[in-house]
Amino acid sequence: MRTFLERDIPQLGIGVPPETLRRFWTMVAHYHGQTWNASQFARSLGASEPTARRYLDILSGAYVVRQLPPWFENLRKRQVKAPKVYLRDSGLLHALLGIANESSLLSHAKAGASWEGFAIEQILATFPTRDAYCWATHGGAEIDLLLVLGGRRYGIECKLADAPTMTRSLAIAMQDLRLDRAFVIYPGEHRYLLTDKAEAVPLRGIGALRLG
Repeated sequence: MRTFLERDIPQLGIGVPPETLRRFWTMVAHYHGQTWNASQFARSLGASEPTARRYLDILSGAYVVRQLPPWFENLRKRQVKAPKVYLRDSGLLHALLGIANESSLLSHAKAGASWEGFAIEQILATFPTRDAYCWATHGGAEIDLLLVLGGRRYGIECKLADAPTMTRSLAIAMQDLRLDRAFVIYPGEHRYLLTDKAEAVPLRGIGALRLG
């Protein structure tokens, strides 16, 4: 991290003090898996919202942060129109959060978000596409990942659970977004149906999915 901030970033012609960018990077780690809120970041930094946005774009352009853009369409619901932010490398996420081992991770408040970000990176590496989004409404319905592949819509939830079940949020997303299929990705061993159009799939089994 020190080499990245003190050598790599300046070599790109970016003139942000390393300690400032490290503090911002640590803040993003604490917001991992949450919706971007420029005003909160700006207040914490003591800077303007455009400056906070610039720092986010720097880390995104350097491929250490992912901004998952929001999907929104003409629904009779107020939809969230801000991206979700993730650190793309879970090892760096854990280092910035001070998580030293597996037991510390599993008892940490960010364990579920860490799994979500890790799973999303594996899914997008398996099914590379620019048409990848998050989706949420102000009423509380949301879905972690929406993929549009071959004209078909796939909704994906990532759950750190032994035996995930169908959730009301996923059911709402399937109806509102007219999803062709939905998947709940979890760290288990078995693939099983949740409904006729939704199923639980182990992360290690995503390569067997036929999408698109």
